[in-house]
Amino acid sequence: MTSVDPHAEARFSPLHQAHVELGASFTDFAGWQMPVRYSSDLAEHHAVRTNAGIFDLSHMAEIRVTGPDAGTYLDYTFAGQLSAIALMQAKYSLLLNEAGGIIDDVVVYRLGDTEFLVVANAGNRFPAVEAMQARSARFDVTVVDESDDVALIAVQGPNSRSILNETAGFAAGGDMISLRYYRAMNGAFNGTPLFIARTGYTGEDGFEVYVPVAHALALWEAIMSAGEAYDLVPAGLASRDTLRLEAGMPLYGHELTLTTYPAQAGLGRVVNLAKDTDFIGRAASEEGPSATAPVLVGLIAQGKRAGRAGYDIYGTVDAAEPSGEITSGALSPTLGYPIAMAYVTPALARLGTEVYMDVRGTRIPATVASLPFYSRKK
Repeated sequence: MTSVDPHAEARFSPLHQAHVELGASFTDFAGWQMPVRYSSDLAEHHAVRTNAGIFDLSHMAEIRVTGPDAGTYLDYTFAGQLSAIALMQAKYSLLLNEAGGIIDDVVVYRLGDTEFLVVANAGNRFPAVEAMQARSARFDVTVVDESDDVALIAVQGPNSRSILNETAGFAAGGDMISLRYYRAMNGAFNGTPLFIARTGYTGEDGFEVYVPVAHALALWEAIMSAGEAYDLVPAGLASRDTLRLEAGMPLYGHELTLTTYPAQAGLGRVVNLAKDTDFIGRAASEEGPSATAPVLVGLIAQGKRAGRAGYDIYGTVDAAEPSGEITSGALSPTLGYPIAMAYVTPALARLGTEVYMDVRGTRIPATVASLPFYSRKK
């Protein structure tokens, strides 16, 4: 759910001209004109899995929380115990409404004792900021939406660290090889401060670099230049979607919605009911979804015909009524067979259960499988 005005003027990344020059095709995403592909979805996907790809994620939302009550405030505002994360650690969390539904899924970084950075989805920027600011009234904190001032560049894939290390003007504030997953460090680009996180949304090793908008284009070009020796490719939203699907990562608006309980999406562990403080959505989370509520599963099929978002799932080949719906699906570029995530009735959720995807009028058998479909070798 977003508050984007469909009649508002399109927004453009600070890297837009670079994308045009690279021959990108564009798509509207939460009001932004963002690259969907440059060459081919498959080539960009495989590049990230085997080598490296560079993504423009400048449409994402960055919200800074500062003040003496920052940790306590975040524990009340989000479903996790964010006050407990260490300095320069990141944590995945959920912003819930009173009914226990998901307003957004976010990544939260601890920048200091009383300073945090919350990264929200582009389409949920305004609902997230509105909810966060409304919940701040009882705390000594300041909540500032910095999204318009920050660009985000992600380098993902096995060669991502080498490329960044060889980028002219780029200086990490520590040893990037020892930076653990979901940890961050400060850095600089030609003297301009950067924030560098070992995070991503592709299932591969990689880094996300937060840079002031005025310096984004120069950094992008420097990374692209350093990446020539490694065959670095620019990658668009289409390959990002198949990469995250293979990695079993949920996408807001598909697997996560305002009416989805975290437990239905396999995210019950993200909701910390053990913390001794109240949080928005706690009572509803304690009650949980009904016993018959649909649950998220992975699906694997044979052949080449993939189920897509919105396609119905049936319990038998001749069932009259659907028992579920696909939320994301594709022919997996890495694995070579169709995969999907879907919500199905609990009776069909057991691993190994055979169900049927309605693919344009043909019911194709699929098997319930565990997530993720793909895990990188470490």
